[in-house]
Amino acid sequence: MSHLVSHELRRPRIDDLTRTTTYVVGSRQSRPNRPSTDCPFCVGGLEAPEPYDVRWFVNRWPSMDDDRCEVVLYTPEHDAPLWSLGVDGARRVVDLWAHRTAALGARDDVGYVLVFENRGDEVGATIPHPHGQIYAFADVPPVPLRELVDGVLAPDQVPDELVVAEHGDWRTWVPSAPTWPYELRLAPRRQAPDLVDESCDRDGLAAALVDALARIDQLFDAPMPYMMWVHQRPTDGGNWPGARVHLHLCPLYRSPGVQRYVAAAEQGGGVNFDPVVPAEAAAQLRDLAGITTP
Repeated sequence: MSHLVSHELRRPRIDDLTRTTTYVVGSRQSRPNRPSTDCPFCVGGLEAPEPYDVRWFVNRWPSMDDDRCEVVLYTPEHDAPLWSLGVDGARRVVDLWAHRTAALGARDDVGYVLVFENRGDEVGATIPHPHGQIYAFADVPPVPLRELVDGVLAPDQVPDELVVAEHGDWRTWVPSAPTWPYELRLAPRRQAPDLVDESCDRDGLAAALVDALARIDQLFDAPMPYMMWVHQRPTDGGNWPGARVHLHLCPLYRSPGVQRYVAAAEQGGGVNFDPVVPAEAAAQLRDLAGITTP
């Protein structure tokens, strides 16, 4: 583990009133902001001294101890969004996600592997080079746990008016009750539990991912800041018969240059108010140029 990390024992804290989970990570206050000159993720940089296609490494500024936080570099090209890598390039990223899911999930102290990406200043990305992260939790975090226990994910039952695209086994759609106006879900129609399982159509996922990300960048003719995460089967050895791997893609803009804020009424009430009709959002996204299914 990096010597830059404090030796505080980072355990989740549960708020007595709200029951929300928080990790207190004081050491991250001193992590660097965006570098003004050299990029540490470009070839020859601090985190990528040798040429690479895709690459992972342990985060120097982790939110949890014991090498539970990793960074994944999608490409050596500094200004290349993930969709611009094409299906082959995206497949290399998906394969690396699966590889790290298997490696981290094999640890006795890891119960859940969360793959995610924050893109853009608005969502707090400190380095613009295309990359994502992976967190290895000791237990299943509250949001994926709630989905596993109470949620229903049925891609085949999505109304046609909400479907945006299909690639291989994967379907992309706008949820009927989204938090974010142009939010997308990506999931396989077969019940593939995780990225590692042989039933997961990784080619289809790569194509669906490239297509969805290309559409949201075209939506307002500018790079879209977004949050993206993968939910998949826990690695705690438990019986999770309903687990189905899927992606949440949450663009931040509701109109050109205008950010959608989740503000006081929503935070305080636990409800959401979406300013864009989901079927209209899906229609807008369908009308954009994407990658068509062969």
